[in-house]
Amino acid sequence: MFYSRIDEKHRHTGNTKQIVAGTLMGPSSGLAICQYDNEDSFYLFGCDEDWNSVTDTWHATVEEAKEQAEFEYEGVAATWIAMD
Repeated sequence: MFYSRIDEKHRHTGNTKQIVAGTLMGPSSGLAICQYDNEDSFYLFGCDEDWNSVTDTWHATVEEAKEQAEFEYEGVAATWIAMD
């Protein structure tokens, strides 16, 4: 649905801490908002430099996912790119 690289236009706020397999994750290299087939909800994925999903959060709406992304990465609201 939407994606954005995380670069110097963004500020990792540190408002959330995401732990995967007992390891605290650092800032993502990119974010993606996706929806699985046959689901009404959305996922905000934190991705590495190769766009592999490292973290995810569940959201009822795209707007909620975008709000969460901005909470975590200030400036991302202005850099979303829509996927076809």
